[in-house]
Amino acid sequence: MAGKVCELNEQNWEQEVLNSDVPVLVDFWAPWCGPCRLIAPIIEELAEELEGKAKVCKLNTDENPNIAMRYGIRAIPTIMVFKNGQVVDTKVGVQPKEVLKSLLV
Repeated sequence: MAGKVCELNEQNWEQEVLNSDVPVLVDFWAPWCGPCRLIAPIIEELAEELEGKAKVCKLNTDENPNIAMRYGIRAIPTIMVFKNGQVVDTKVGVQPKEVLKSLLV
């Protein structure tokens, strides 16, 4: 995974997402998910393009089930955008890069 994409877990969730001073795009994914692998390069490109303007992160739902349950993740990939610690948009399934980018800018 690209160095620009931040890896989320139970330990850094609050710091990286809820307390972020920039918008945060979170890709809820799992290694066994085919569509998640399809969207991964898009997520990496967004992380490069939006560096300094927004955070682009991934959360492995298999390794962090409590966070996935807290946000009602029922299908992956699910993309959520957080601003000021609140969910402001959600997309389920593979999305075009422009759609995801428009959620942040």
